Amino acid sequence: MPILSRYLLVLLLALSSSHLLAQDTTNAAAAASAPAQTSAQTLTQLRSQLDSIKATVDASKGDVPLTDVRASALAIQQQAEQVGSTLSPQSASLQARLDVLGPPPAKGAPAESAELSSQRRQLGKAKNDLDGQIKQANSLSTEATQLAAHVAELRVDQFQAQLASRTATPFSRAFWADPIRAFPDDATRAARLGSDASDAVRQAWQPPNRTPFVLCLIIAVLLLSVGRWLIERFLVDVTTNRMPAGRLRRSALAVAITLAYTLAIGLAAHFAYLALNWNDLLNDDLDALARKMVRLVTFAAFMTGLGRAMLSNKRPSWRLSTLSDDAAHRLRAFPWLLGAAALLLGLVESVNSAIGASLAITVTTRGLLSVMIGLLVGSALLHLGRSRRATLAAGELPGQRPLWVGLVVAAAFVCVGITLLGVATGYIAFAFFIARQMLWVGVILTTLYLLMHLVGDIFDTVFAPKGRTGKRMQSSFGLPASALEQTGTLLSGITRAILLILAVAIVLAPFGAGPQELVGRVGQLFSGNHTLGSLPIVPGNIFQAVVMFALGLIILRVLKRWLSDQLLPKTSLDLGMQNSMVTLLGYVGWVLVFVLALASLNVDLQSIAWMASALSVGIGFGLQAIVQNFISGLILLAERPVKVGDWVSIGGVEGDIRRINVRATEIQMSDRSTMIVPNSQFITQNVRNVTLANAQGRVQIKLPMPLDTDASKARELILEVLRAHPGTLGTPAPSVQLDNLDGGSMLFSCTAYVNSPREVSGVKSDLLFETLERLRDAKLPMTSPQSMVVRNLPPIAESNDDKD
Repeated sequence: MPILSRYLLVLLLALSSSHLLAQDTTNAAAAASAPAQTSAQTLTQLRSQLDSIKATVDASKGDVPLTDVRASALAIQQQAEQVGSTLSPQSASLQARLDVLGPPPAKGAPAESAELSSQRRQLGKAKNDLDGQIKQANSLSTEATQLAAHVAELRVDQFQAQLASRTATPFSRAFWADPIRAFPDDATRAARLGSDASDAVRQAWQPPNRTPFVLCLIIAVLLLSVGRWLIERFLVDVTTNRMPAGRLRRSALAVAITLAYTLAIGLAAHFAYLALNWNDLLNDDLDALARKMVRLVTFAAFMTGLGRAMLSNKRPSWRLSTLSDDAAHRLRAFPWLLGAAALLLGLVESVNSAIGASLAITVTTRGLLSVMIGLLVGSALLHLGRSRRATLAAGELPGQRPLWVGLVVAAAFVCVGITLLGVATGYIAFAFFIARQMLWVGVILTTLYLLMHLVGDIFDTVFAPKGRTGKRMQSSFGLPASALEQTGTLLSGITRAILLILAVAIVLAPFGAGPQELVGRVGQLFSGNHTLGSLPIVPGNIFQAVVMFALGLIILRVLKRWLSDQLLPKTSLDLGMQNSMVTLLGYVGWVLVFVLALASLNVDLQSIAWMASALSVGIGFGLQAIVQNFISGLILLAERPVKVGDWVSIGGVEGDIRRINVRATEIQMSDRSTMIVPNSQFITQNVRNVTLANAQGRVQIKLPMPLDTDASKARELILEVLRAHPGTLGTPAPSVQLDNLDGGSMLFSCTAYVNSPREVSGVKSDLLFETLERLRDAKLPMTSPQSMVVRNLPPIAESNDDKD
């Protein structure tokens, strides 16, 4: 069966590419036969195109696709830069030749030959022409860049105006009366489009085109029925049976299921298009509509396959997400429903655009589509909630989901409410935009989630020290295992960051912030000449600053968690150094996020300098202790006299350092309570760090014994006890010394070392118990027995005074 599927794939790819190869060959031959344009002609043509785009933008009233206009302007800018970069080396070469000829002879000097003078004039004229063309190219590039920026601003304004437009509500008579009046004209135009499509089908059925028409349709049907199953079976077999065991197989299987579904249905749609347009039978409008339909079907197939892969109802143990089996079972129909909704949305919009549907029909269809998508997404969310409640009712705890998942679910609920409320209140354009964005953002986030898992699993597998590839890298490059793990984690983090940036750019593209706009804005923020400007009260700037601050904090939190949980634990740094690095990164990140928020708010620091100077004296006295503790905290993190995990004693407080904050340090004492100590005390006071230079602890026991005790036997017995305990170290070795002879007894000093000072008290107690028992068994008393002597004293004689 795998062999049959491979042959089928090869056959499908060969048939699908034959027509495209023929078209590419024809285009290439036509391009080769066309005469090449000179740089001057190219610049003239670019100038004409740019002037035409400017005229189109100036004359437009909002009905021009500004996205295409901006793309055309950027294409002109790139071509102008390419012409300028091509002409610059030629100008430099001419200048070098002029330098070789030297300057013309001065007056009174011997005249040079006519040939040399003519050559200098020709070279000078050619260089002047090239310099003029280079200046023209640079001017075109600058104007095209400015035009693209202007179009981007117009696109944002147009987008905001469209979202703010309001129509009659569906509960009013006008909402339904307008499309009813416009329906006959729209139906006539739709019938005309259907007639054109029927004519195309009849032409495709004619004898010259009948054979490819039938073959392409048969291949499309086979792909939809048997081919999809064969492709999925082949990719599943590769991922499950021919990949090394590990998490990579699970993420690769999800990708394989998604690609199999998309490839099969997308190829079927492409073959259906080839069946109708094998010999260019479709006119320009139908061809554009058919190509758009192929893309819509492919996108809907990708959306459905992605949902099937994430739910993984047939293979629950291979599921990437944290969904329960009950939740996945409840959502099993929604990938097909949402994919069909996305296809229907694109189909209706494409047909309305192709026939030039009236505004009333467009508004009505968009309102109905918005309600349908809102109800579908809301139903999916309700099914998730029911599954969660059923799990709780069964006495089980649902799986802990990350914070971002909860935020996405909450945002989806809000968007569903906004969509339905927008349709009910007449804001159809805004509701339609939210509904379409729910589908789009859902696909982007799910794809990002899948790719994040895939990238992490790939790097973990490739750079695993015990894996086959990891062992080869270690033997080939002499890399240690820790360096290999660090490299994999670092590359995985960089790749995930790039994927996240791309996802954000794609999600924000409909808001007028595509990838190029985002790159330009980031470049402006981080350029050296960027200023903070004045302080206007603009709601848009305030919203942008809040969004920038929130996103910055989220990114900073994710980065700190990635460092503390993934990258730093794979290094040789101790826990205290890791904590110091993460804390310093947090401080720097906070400052950077705050500066970026101020830049987004267009804050001018000079405008508030007078306020800072007026309050500087009061702030200096009021915040003196806080600033002192903050600077002391930075010194502690930099010099690291104490770090997280150290056992310190300061001012009568003794315990383990658990955290070094901005203002104070948290010390956990032996009774499990926490003492908050200001950072300045660690700089200004004497601090005893028990674990700074040596993390070992010392157990010391004083044993008094009678003088008549066998000292050698007692010493050997105590040494056996010290050495036999599992907590004592062999190096330094335990020792027993005779410390003193006093008062009829001798004093033994017993010393042993343990791994940590925190183990001293427990080990000391165990050693005392064991030593007392062993000494008692050996009949070795700890002290000399005391005896009491009672003496009878003679009575005291009575004095003479008493007698009297």
